[in-house]
Amino acid sequence: MHTSSESELSDEMALNNKSKKPNSPSNLYFFTTLFFIVLFTIPVFFLLHTPTTTSICTTFTSHTSHQSKTWSGDLTSAEFSWNKLQFSQQKKPLSPLKIAVFTRKWPIATTPGGMERHAYTLHTALAQRGHKVHIFTSPQDEKTSETQQGYYPFIHFHQGEFGKWRYNKALEQYEEENKKEPFDVIHSESVALPHYVARNLTNLAVSWHGIALESLQSGIFQDLARRSDEPISPLFNKSLQGVVPKVLNEIRFFRSYAHHVAISDSCGEMLRDFYQIPSKRVHVIVNGVDEDEFREDVELGREFRTKIGIPRNASLVLGVAGRLVKDKGHPLLHEAYSRLITKHPNVYLIVAGSGPWGSRYKDLGNQVLVLGSMSPSMLRAFYNAIDIFVNPTLRPQGLDLTLMEAMMSGKPLLASRFPSIKGTLLVDDEYGFMFSPNVESLLEALEEVVKDGPARLAQRGKACREYAASMFTAKKMALAYERLFLCIKDHTFCIYP
Repeated sequence: MHTSSESELSDEMALNNKSKKPNSPSNLYFFTTLFFIVLFTIPVFFLLHTPTTTSICTTFTSHTSHQSKTWSGDLTSAEFSWNKLQFSQQKKPLSPLKIAVFTRKWPIATTPGGMERHAYTLHTALAQRGHKVHIFTSPQDEKTSETQQGYYPFIHFHQGEFGKWRYNKALEQYEEENKKEPFDVIHSESVALPHYVARNLTNLAVSWHGIALESLQSGIFQDLARRSDEPISPLFNKSLQGVVPKVLNEIRFFRSYAHHVAISDSCGEMLRDFYQIPSKRVHVIVNGVDEDEFREDVELGREFRTKIGIPRNASLVLGVAGRLVKDKGHPLLHEAYSRLITKHPNVYLIVAGSGPWGSRYKDLGNQVLVLGSMSPSMLRAFYNAIDIFVNPTLRPQGLDLTLMEAMMSGKPLLASRFPSIKGTLLVDDEYGFMFSPNVESLLEALEEVVKDGPARLAQRGKACREYAASMFTAKKMALAYERLFLCIKDHTFCIYP
């Protein structure tokens, strides 16, 4: 559900490499590429194949829970998610802030992407707490762009082509507003502000929703998911040749940003270990979702099932949501589910989202309902209508909002065994199931889900809701970001509790 972080990064790389001439392929280049693939992928495979048992998960959960309850000190030294900590929930903040936010898009549309939804949820919550939040973003349409609000968050649509981001135009608006009253902190959603601008801003924090290393790993897993009779895509080799220089460029320019927010524990480790960002400049704050929007509503789920035509004798209802593209793992789910229903014809699959795999799902028969893109309000009904949420992503560092929305709605997860998901969401076996990113492993996990049945899955869902409510609410996320922004403004706020 994220907006394309890869396109943002490619835009940034284009700026970095504009004057360079492309090199012709060579054996040396091939072996260099192969070296980096091995270097960056071995740790991932190790994590993927690490056995996960209930005792290990329980020990990890109890340890981190105990650690967060007893931890104190400088927040910039904390290498675990700030979501685990308790911050002041007073209606008014400890100190009101003036916050500048640079984001390529703001969710005016009814079906916004994940990054847009994150920006909207976070900064709306901060504005409601009394902070002066100014959003600098691309123009949407004539009617929207010309609208001036008298409340926060205040949206500044820069001039230009609708939907096209121009950071220099946004900077002009920022500088004009900064003259009236200086901003306390600046927040960039990924590379909304390029590094050569960010390096001069000591009060800037950047939230990373995707990195080039993830693209490299994702490409590897996509090719591993390819059927034996399916030829290698010509674009695959081309993409491998291009992504390694992007990773190297990122390692070099990421250090230009004063503060980094990682949206998962594993991404925080990646920034510290591979990207060589000093630990005190990396802060893990997991995304949160609107707790009022996503909640348990059994009756709403029943109504939705009836509305879309799920029969009452359905033995189980699976759900998947997001962009229906290859890197989200839809080739795996399509193949595994097509095999599953030969043995379990009453297991239904609801698909929420749009993309090239939508038509392919429709070809599987009446047990699959492809509903297209949904607004957040429609998604609430979708989550309540399913028994378990499936996320077969092939992006190892990603942490889709849909996973947290499903948990907040009281649904267990069936998700790829990646460090980001295993270390942040599925930290206890009670919360669901994991599988290695291949058809056989997914099919085996689906059989376990069928064996569990709706009643047992509902029990798991209640545990998911309880955990999510303690970690992934919009309020929890907003309070963590608020404390970070206060810490950036004045170091005395960095001391916890």
